Amino acid sequence: MTNDTRTPANLPAPEALLFDLDGTLVDTVRARAEAWRLAFEKFGLAIDPATLPRYMGSDGRWLAGEVGRAAGRELDWAARDELDRDAGAFFDRLNVSPAPLPGATELLTLLEASSLTFAIATASQAGQVAVSVAALRLPAPPPIVNGGHVEHAKPAPDLLLAAAAQVGVTPERCWYVGDSEWDMMASVAAKMPAIGVTTGATDSAGLLAAGATVVISGLPSLRDELRRRGLI
Repeated sequence: MTNDTRTPANLPAPEALLFDLDGTLVDTVRARAEAWRLAFEKFGLAIDPATLPRYMGSDGRWLAGEVGRAAGRELDWAARDELDRDAGAFFDRLNVSPAPLPGATELLTLLEASSLTFAIATASQAGQVAVSVAALRLPAPPPIVNGGHVEHAKPAPDLLLAAAAQVGVTPERCWYVGDSEWDMMASVAAKMPAIGVTTGATDSAGLLAAGATVVISGLPSLRDELRRRGLI
């Protein structure tokens, strides 16, 4: 747990938990960032690799526009879509053996055996999700809402709202767990309590600045809180 005084213990009990994937459940942020660097390189833009990790977790076409603009290029929709597809293809080549982040498999397995519903809500396209989800080695396939289900993914709230609708729980009773500022911004826009985890590219201060309700150091802290409440 971080030294911030806000903790999950202060939140109303959730009826559902929604999870980001990259950087929250699986250790893929570096592979994602490198895939984007290669996509921009193919496109003809040299991007400082150090600037890319903070964008991971956001909608790919939005990301392409933001990074392109910062590099001095205004990209139209077709160019952003091309970059998003290329980044996905490079990621598929790089993401050959992703590792679950500490506590991820245990927590989701416990949730599958509980009455508390959950889903994965990721901005990634469907074809980029399977390898990472398989790495979690869960007893059963989890519910997944991906970037292909909505027109605008994070930092827009659409993805999270779609996930809440899929699990049949009002947004206010869902906790959204993510590692990036875009996760937090989307959660705030969706009116969901935002649980930030410092396992990705964004530190505690950055998560709080982006609207995190609370910040934890990792998923074991969340497991412990749900156990304390008798939810798992």
